[in-house]
Amino acid sequence: MPELVQIENVGDAGPISIALGDLRLVSMIDSALADSARRSGEWLVCRPGCMQCCVGAFAISQLDARRLREGMTALAESDPERAARVQWRAKDYIERLGTGYPGDPVGGMLDETREAELQFEAFANDEVCPALDPDTGTCDLYAARPMTCRAFGPPIRSEEGLGVCELCFHGATDEEIAACEMEVDPDGLEEELLQRIKTESGVTGQTIVAFCLVD
Repeated sequence: MPELVQIENVGDAGPISIALGDLRLVSMIDSALADSARRSGEWLVCRPGCMQCCVGAFAISQLDARRLREGMTALAESDPERAARVQWRAKDYIERLGTGYPGDPVGGMLDETREAELQFEAFANDEVCPALDPDTGTCDLYAARPMTCRAFGPPIRSEEGLGVCELCFHGATDEEIAACEMEVDPDGLEEELLQRIKTESGVTGQTIVAFCLVD
């Protein structure tokens, strides 16, 4: 059972656990995605079997890592054969690519140096996420997927401006794209949860999906 770590200032219900806070965050992001998808209509072409966002390594937070590990535990209980296939793909991923990993090749923590960041930009760009079932083209851990996966596709604002998946919004004007913007975590709940994880466990930094799927 997840530890009950108290989180303040996350709504009017008072302090809550990290687990409950993450459920709230997931619900908020999923609702924002549904609202953006409604406004986007046919411009948003995301669908089961579309794997554009499942290719290439990307950094995930300790909150994402926690959720993925809990998802693997639940999958092992409900469908041990499928969980074993996910673990096999993850172990194969790490064994093949570990020597070039810009971080700890055992624990999976990414280095935070500028050199490591540049190395990561070229790391595993053509590799399929081990959580993806290659036969169905769908995620075996969809309910536990990282925040990056939950917000991929709709227009998202970053320091570089408003970005969308290259497969979506063909023919839309800049104004039409802006009208479909998805607002991600405006209250900073994710950062609050990450700070609590750091305070309670001392764990910080980022990793990648594969390291969260192995024993």
